[in-house]
Amino acid sequence: MSVWDDLVGQEKVSEQLDAAARDADALVTAAASDAPPPEASKMTHAWLFTGPPGAGVTQTARAFAAALQCVSPDRALGGSPGCGFCDGCHTALVGTHADVSTVAADGAEILVKDMRDTVRKSYTSPANGRWQVILVEDAERLNEKSANAVLKAVEEPAPRTVWLLCAPSVEDVLPTIRSRCRHLNLRTPSVDAVADMLVRREGVEPEAAAAAARATQGHIDRARRLATDPAARERRAAVLKLPLRLDDIGGCLKAAQQLVDAAADDAKALAEETDAKETEELKAALGAAQGGRLPRGTAGVMKDLEDKQKRRRTRTQRDSLDLALTDLTALYRDVLALQLGSRLAIANADVEDTLDRLARGSSPESTLRRIEAIAACREALDRNVAPLLAVEAMTMALRAG
Repeated sequence: MSVWDDLVGQEKVSEQLDAAARDADALVTAAASDAPPPEASKMTHAWLFTGPPGAGVTQTARAFAAALQCVSPDRALGGSPGCGFCDGCHTALVGTHADVSTVAADGAEILVKDMRDTVRKSYTSPANGRWQVILVEDAERLNEKSANAVLKAVEEPAPRTVWLLCAPSVEDVLPTIRSRCRHLNLRTPSVDAVADMLVRREGVEPEAAAAAARATQGHIDRARRLATDPAARERRAAVLKLPLRLDDIGGCLKAAQQLVDAAADDAKALAEETDAKETEELKAALGAAQGGRLPRGTAGVMKDLEDKQKRRRTRTQRDSLDLALTDLTALYRDVLALQLGSRLAIANADVEDTLDRLARGSSPESTLRRIEAIAACREALDRNVAPLLAVEAMTMALRAG
């Protein structure tokens, strides 16, 4: 099983990255033997991966990082880097490789202080791997200062350093950065391709896999979660019932509160284990005894960690809310399709009674206004409007139509 097997519906991109990984391997081999480097290499020092949510942008970048670090002996026999089994591939894929650094936004932005150590590391030689790989998962969240730090590193890279930037679209990245990167755009995988992946990789029953893939419209991570996590299915079912609970103003406010509370509970559940582990590790690093007091002068370090964890919880809550809004948008899209006389590619076929009821009870114009209200809520959340206020405004607009 090669690292490219996890790229669902991205055959063209896989071929390009496989060719680049082969040339990268040849470059390292040539440098080790003082041989001249290969001509017309398909490898470069900076890559920009873009694609719609759920297309597997970060997974693709990480698979490429694994192929660059592959140490399989089959390479010497003409095999392609990226076997998926060797120590280099395995540690890169699970995120423990010493020469693969991952940067992700804990809050709304990637701050320059979070990039400084990574940029400094990018100028060093690999410790034990073949390349020094820097993977930035949320390149669209770089603020002005952190983006400038990345730009300088991309402009003047170390010989064995590779930058892998991930973003939703090329427009989300500074023109000065993207002009120095090789751009690869991923497409949304087909529903059939995602369903096949769920059956092969997760052992999901074909019928359940097809339902999850159809409900998430090819979003790989959401389809996997929906197919394997009963709690995720319960949350989705609750969200899809929301339009039926907006009979009066009180119902709108109650539905909004429940939606926000559910997102907060999700964020808390996800954060508790990670936060506790981070806190204990930092206390141990600072020299605090088990259950004892922290040494003097370390309160500021602990405060920085608490602030980071708070930003991460806020982002997780908003990501959970955004997931619910995505499900609502898909529901109303199906309603609009029924109102216009089409039953093709209905995503939420499992709640067809709800779809029929909503379609009969309103006009296509009202459904479009409701879809616009959900989009306005998402934009408000992006502008850091208080979640409850934004969702209340949305539920009132959904009731009004």
